[in-house]
Amino acid sequence: IAKAVASSTNSTFIEGVGSELVQKFIGEGAKLIKELFDLARAKSPSIIFIDEIDALAAQRIDIGTSGEREVQRTFMQLLAEIDGFDPLGEVKVIGATNRKDILDPAILRPGRLDRLIHIPNPDKEGIVEIFKIHTKNMKMKKVNKTPVIEGMEGFSGAEIRAVCTEAGYFAIREERNYVTTQDFLSAIDKVQSDENAYGDEYMNMFS
Repeated sequence: IAKAVASSTNSTFIEGVGSELVQKFIGEGAKLIKELFDLARAKSPSIIFIDEIDALAAQRIDIGTSGEREVQRTFMQLLAEIDGFDPLGEVKVIGATNRKDILDPAILRPGRLDRLIHIPNPDKEGIVEIFKIHTKNMKMKKVNKTPVIEGMEGFSGAEIRAVCTEAGYFAIREERNYVTTQDFLSAIDKVQSDENAYGDEYMNMFS
């Protein structure tokens, strides 16, 4: 979605991951944030997308380890960049998280990432479209899509992609160059059995 927003507005798309922006050395994380926003201003109009923003913007605690204090320094730099002395201008920030409950209130206050958009799992029509995207280059043989689509009800986009990937692996293991209905059904069972589901995602949008 963030890429689509950038494309539709002819903006430069700059992506970062919250966990990667937090560094173990003092000041490194804050430096990365500053460089990220400097690049965005230089390439404006631009959109900064921060995935897993909860790794960077979780609720602060008074006492913590040196690592936690470094996270807080990085977080403070992020807040300063969003609404500090240097105006963002044509730089917009989008963050994604599936842990909205642990975000620090400071990041959600008006003027920062104050527009929350809930991104639910796709409905049946969405599942069909996502399935088409991830199978467009796959060779299929007499695939009955009805039980496959029904079997993926409630799946996230990432899980649908995983089903298509796993179906391909099932075919490879049997030394076939095509996938069957059973490959997809077996893939659905495998994805369902995985312990970590992706779940719904939230996007915090600054505008």
